[in-house]
Amino acid sequence: MERRTFIAGATAVGAAAVVGGTALAAAAEPSGTAATTGHVRGATAITKVFGDGQKLIAVAVEYDRDIDGSALSTSTFAVTGRTVTKVYANSVAALAERSRDGRFVVVELSTDDDSAALWVTQQGGGGTSTGSPSPSPSESSGSGGAPGAGGPKVGDSTPGGTIVAATASVVQKDTVRTTHGAHYAATGMTLTTSAVVNLVVDDFQQFTFDDPATGQSLKYNLFVPKDYDPRKRYPLVLFMHDASVVNVATEGPLVQGLGAVCWASAEDQARHESFVLAPEYGSVVIDDDYAPSTLFDATANLVRAVTEQYSIDENRRYTTGQSMGAMMSLGLNIRYPDLFAAAFVVAGQWPAEQVAPLAGKRLWIVVSQDDDKAYAGENAITGAIEDAGTQVATAVWDGQSAAAQFAADVRNLKAQKAPVNYASFLTGTTVSAGSSTSAHMGTWHIAYTIPGIRDWIMRQSR
Repeated sequence: MERRTFIAGATAVGAAAVVGGTALAAAAEPSGTAATTGHVRGATAITKVFGDGQKLIAVAVEYDRDIDGSALSTSTFAVTGRTVTKVYANSVAALAERSRDGRFVVVELSTDDDSAALWVTQQGGGGTSTGSPSPSPSESSGSGGAPGAGGPKVGDSTPGGTIVAATASVVQKDTVRTTHGAHYAATGMTLTTSAVVNLVVDDFQQFTFDDPATGQSLKYNLFVPKDYDPRKRYPLVLFMHDASVVNVATEGPLVQGLGAVCWASAEDQARHESFVLAPEYGSVVIDDDYAPSTLFDATANLVRAVTEQYSIDENRRYTTGQSMGAMMSLGLNIRYPDLFAAAFVVAGQWPAEQVAPLAGKRLWIVVSQDDDKAYAGENAITGAIEDAGTQVATAVWDGQSAAAQFAADVRNLKAQKAPVNYASFLTGTTVSAGSSTSAHMGTWHIAYTIPGIRDWIMRQSR
């Protein structure tokens, strides 16, 4: 995995270093860089995306010689403001199941630390925020009020989330031994990371699409299969984010949660090689009045443009999204019924009187029963397409289930052999007790962690 700096977010944080959203005062201990820390050549931050967003999960310290992993322990290193959970040697700045002697010492960190989160939203998300809430479209207003109530409007460019720079300060506290028997004594010097490895996120490229039809410029992220062969035909997944990701860095859709990166993971690509397309919207595209901006049509044009540029199978294009992105997935399938073979719709809605074109489409819908607007909206949609003759398989799931139970839940729903699968999470199971995250947002924190749904989507063809 190549190391590179991930410049994330445009919010100034002053002179203090930032680790997972916590400003660190200048260290009392001396600080150093690779040129001043003796045998240490540098340190790299390692991040990973989870259902609730990107987190700083490890620091890799590079030495001038191979390190003996058997002599390392969790007390060998300390990272400011973080809990060390595992320490081992490796030949590269990467995670490993077991120690492999090499020039890097990997210091893994607890993902439960308050300062672990690098994606912070106004509604809890991966971290906490002191700002006032800024609901996503289709967020319940408490009363399930009139369309357009309680959320940002089309054209609103106020960011609903913040990407925190991935940086950490690490100290070697005990002696480190090389494979040749040399002992590198603890110096007490604080070393700040100077590079970042963003797992999966770094595998995406960033571009801008200038759409002549709408006049819109649309930033986007694109994952190209590792061994792309233009002689083959590949599926494409379009992921569209919610309003909390509006007008942040281009990489925002990749770090807010798993909606984009899950399809590009090594595990998913081993099962289903595919392109993954994730636009970054500079403003709200659609709200609860269901009158989208021209970014809506620009998105369809972007899908077509990427299809033409690469060897993509027009019969195996898929769309998915959460909240605003879920609404766009529904709306795009209605306006452009031949664009996608299937859709994974997470916590969205659309007026039932407009959904006739969805009859016969292949959909997998996930929503929480305590998400008033989206749950009522999806009930209305599935009711309307059932009335039109489309079979809908339904199930109620516990959002706190373990992976094995979710796998069984997926199998049971698929066994009904319906073109539309509709799973709702039991009230109170998408968020933990005391969490500031809403049930609405909690839905996609869970939905994209379930690989069986993605497997079903990838097997559909138009």
